[in-house]
Amino acid sequence: MHNYFDSVMEESESLLAARSEERRPNSNGHCRWGLRAPNMDPRVVEDLRRRLKYFFMNPCQKYKARGRKPWKLMLQILKIVIITVQLVSFGLSNEMMVTFKDENLMTFRHLFLKGYKDHQLGGHVLYTKADVYDHIYYVIDRYIQLQNLTVGNLAYERTDGEYTPLIVCQEFYRNSNIDPGNETFDIDPHINTDCFSIYPVQSLDNSSLSTPLNFSLDFRRLLSVNVYFTLKTINLQTVRHHELPDCYVFHVVIIFDNHAHSGSIKVAVGNDVTINECRDWNVEGTSGKNDYWLLFFDSAVILACFTSLILCLRSVINGIQLQFEFNTFFHAYYNKIVTMSDRMEFVNGWYILIIVSDTLTIAGSAFKIGIQMKFMTSYDVCSILLGTATMLVWVGVLRYLGLFKKYNILILTLRAAFPNVIRFCCCAAMIYLGYCFCGWIVLGPYHDKFRTLGKVTECLFSLINGDDMYATFMKMRNNGYMVWLFSRLYLYSFISLFIYMVLSLFIALITDTYETIKHLQQEKVPVSQLQAFIAECRDEPDSGRYKTDEGPGPCCLFSCFCCGCRKKM
Repeated sequence: MHNYFDSVMEESESLLAARSEERRPNSNGHCRWGLRAPNMDPRVVEDLRRRLKYFFMNPCQKYKARGRKPWKLMLQILKIVIITVQLVSFGLSNEMMVTFKDENLMTFRHLFLKGYKDHQLGGHVLYTKADVYDHIYYVIDRYIQLQNLTVGNLAYERTDGEYTPLIVCQEFYRNSNIDPGNETFDIDPHINTDCFSIYPVQSLDNSSLSTPLNFSLDFRRLLSVNVYFTLKTINLQTVRHHELPDCYVFHVVIIFDNHAHSGSIKVAVGNDVTINECRDWNVEGTSGKNDYWLLFFDSAVILACFTSLILCLRSVINGIQLQFEFNTFFHAYYNKIVTMSDRMEFVNGWYILIIVSDTLTIAGSAFKIGIQMKFMTSYDVCSILLGTATMLVWVGVLRYLGLFKKYNILILTLRAAFPNVIRFCCCAAMIYLGYCFCGWIVLGPYHDKFRTLGKVTECLFSLINGDDMYATFMKMRNNGYMVWLFSRLYLYSFISLFIYMVLSLFIALITDTYETIKHLQQEKVPVSQLQAFIAECRDEPDSGRYKTDEGPGPCCLFSCFCCGCRKKM
């Protein structure tokens, strides 16, 4: 990092020294660089320098220079307010929806799983054939008598005037002959499915279910038993928040999983939710105007973000055009190529951030309108889009704090350290992945935190931050001596390497960049050729020179440079 800044400073200082020898005052008292290319109009260089200085001014300086109101700044402030309000409004609705779904799922577990208890260790597991039959019959009986049992507003689904049935399906291998005593088996791995339906109007008795249903299970080749049924309800809690209630359709499935054939059948309840607009509704003292106001507000958010998107795209395009002009001038005047770092100065990263944020907000608002109009139920996608967009909008506030020199040090440090940080993280990631694969293979069968590759990465990242260390060590005590010894060597080496070396080097890398930036700010030395070129312009924003400054177009600049180069040759 020091070598990079030293080389750039030496090049900038040599450039300034050469220019100080060639400067001469003009009739207006301003300094102008001597022109190496013959017959090149000095006003072209001065106008380009002034345009560059104006381009890198902040909104307040641009207002002093040309009197143009900072529309983009005011629009970004407005966006922060309306996008945050939109996110809070959607977040409350999303929270009520998720809470309602989770509570109904818990209700289904208590209603249809026999002997279910909250936070049951190891889940709901069955070990005998009698228990499996008993639980399946229990589900059917509870479904039929649901209206007399539940305290909620649950109802059966109707299709064309008829109730939707409960469906019991068993999946099993087509044919099998298994004899563990003789250590022989003959199996056909193709899977067959056998289903039957139960309508809620039937009256069944637990003691006589097996005979009329003709229901039997061959546990040696059984893979799973799935019970499907559909229930409907209405989320009334939204009325308190001045929102119209939605009608929910729960497609419930109860799975008796025997894929492992380990002597235990795991029972799980899942549901898929469809949210519809209720057909006929009436809430005293309420009308549908609230929905229209929400649609109008979301449309206003889309319009504001689209306007911001267009303005930022225009600024980015202007910056790219100005970069080409400066590159052409620099090549003709100095016979040098502009460095990539100087070229990237013309591409404002904050504008790119705003463009991404606006795009996400427009997409998220469109999803939100679709959810309100009941065209879709993609709450998760909408929340990700709006949440990410709001995060980027608030991160963009750093741009305006960066206008103050004491706050700008964070932004400059992040930008300068970013390339080295990425290279350092790539190297550290190779070591990290090696430990992940090793821990997954060796410790996975003996430790819950290493059971899957995803859990390994989460566990090791927590260890780097000093979380849950003692519990991780303790869970390996009751295993074999060889695995126990390997786990100690594995954990001690990982923690020592990453906490004492990798993290220390990572912090030192950022600290070194911070000290370098701080030193350059105190010395007030231009750190690039572009800054050294712009520093020659002494016109202040309120000098009035920028109001009448209409620099030549790119074609004029290019022709002047090419003409000067040809005569020079």
